[in-house]
Amino acid sequence: MPHPDPARRPLRLRFNALALCGSIALGLWLGFVAIALTCWLASHFLFSQQLAPVAQAVQQLAQPAVVAPTEPANQLFEQYQENLRKNEELQSLDNARNNPRNLSNPRCEFWLQQDQNAPSEKSRANVLQFCN
Repeated sequence: MPHPDPARRPLRLRFNALALCGSIALGLWLGFVAIALTCWLASHFLFSQQLAPVAQAVQQLAQPAVVAPTEPANQLFEQYQENLRKNEELQSLDNARNNPRNLSNPRCEFWLQQDQNAPSEKSRANVLQFCN
């Protein structure tokens, strides 16, 4: 038979509402700080090698691009002018070949034949000289 404990009294607790709310808020804040610090340390020490290529790519994107020298544009312009000169020369050669007046000139006819059979710079220059 269990007997009742005469020394047992009801427990009376008094809570200060402001202190209780403050303690809960402080606990939540410290827990958040602890979780954030743990995540930062884990990412800093564990994932630093895995994220190194990403960090390098971001750093390269942040740097301004190197300005290319203006030499290629000048080179392209010179190439364009050379092509124009060649086209004008070819057009004047075609005009000399198709001009019936040049058939009566023996020197022109000779250099036209030479340029047709064995084209060279000399034959082209002579066609331009004697046929125009």
